[in-house]
Amino acid sequence: MFQSHLGEYAALLTAVFWTITAIAFESAGKKVGSLSTNLLRLFIAFIFIGIYSQVTRGSFIPFDASAHNWIWLSLSGFVGFVIGDLLLFEAYVVIGSRISMLIMSLTPPITAFFGWLLMGETLTPQNLLGMFLTIMGIMIVVLDRKSKTQNEEKNPAYSADRAGGKRNKIKLSYPVLGILLAFGGAVGQGAGLVLSKYGMQDFDPFAATQIRVITGFVGFAIIFVFMKRWKKVIEAMKNRDAMTRLSIGAFFGPFLGVSFSLLSVKHITTGVASTIMAIVPVLIIPPALVFFKEKITLKEVIGSIIAVGGVALFFI
Repeated sequence: MFQSHLGEYAALLTAVFWTITAIAFESAGKKVGSLSTNLLRLFIAFIFIGIYSQVTRGSFIPFDASAHNWIWLSLSGFVGFVIGDLLLFEAYVVIGSRISMLIMSLTPPITAFFGWLLMGETLTPQNLLGMFLTIMGIMIVVLDRKSKTQNEEKNPAYSADRAGGKRNKIKLSYPVLGILLAFGGAVGQGAGLVLSKYGMQDFDPFAATQIRVITGFVGFAIIFVFMKRWKKVIEAMKNRDAMTRLSIGAFFGPFLGVSFSLLSVKHITTGVASTIMAIVPVLIIPPALVFFKEKITLKEVIGSIIAVGGVALFFI
């Protein structure tokens, strides 16, 4: 039974791993910055995967990969790790990992869009309904209805003078920048997953992940050269608490999480894998409550359930 559902189990484990890594990287990012966190976690992941590959495949670096593997997996690494994760890690700092991962539940419909764009896949009415529910669930969380504006709260007379009396206004519960950053992360992850499956083919998932990690590390290294931020990396490496969190995040994220996500799409469709991985917003609620003492409202719980339910419906 396990073998027949290997892809589904791998996707489920990916969701668990990403829940752990989201919390670890949020904490590390707040201590040393998202850029340093991105660069260091990829380097640590490269070491983890290299040791694993040396033991299991007899090679620290995947020299046996074909030109097809290197080209498309490198492109996937640039889109997913450099662009997507750069935006996502900034979102962690701005709006937190739980809300960021909720917005990341848009990844399956985005993945389906790229699947249609690059591979000619089509959407059914049920797919469109799933997309609508996902966006609806996210809107419930990120939008908050306020009955009064700031001017009305400070000056009651201001409210009385307005035509129609009290007016309802809709405002964002979280910074627009953070929401846009998280959405950009979802686009990067969706496109990266499609490119990964195309580039990996029958190649080893862990070795394929290492190619993506190498590209990601080189990409961030170039960014650091232009921004002249290497001093920040050295300072981050001296922060023991941050490095501990980085190591935990790198182990469960780029090493186990990404590798298991590729293992999943190797055995099942990209859409189904993305759906199972999208339960992170629900999995992350208990640890966010315990570790960050966040106040979880009923509205956010309901929104999370609707969003994940929409994702599930999208690919049933």
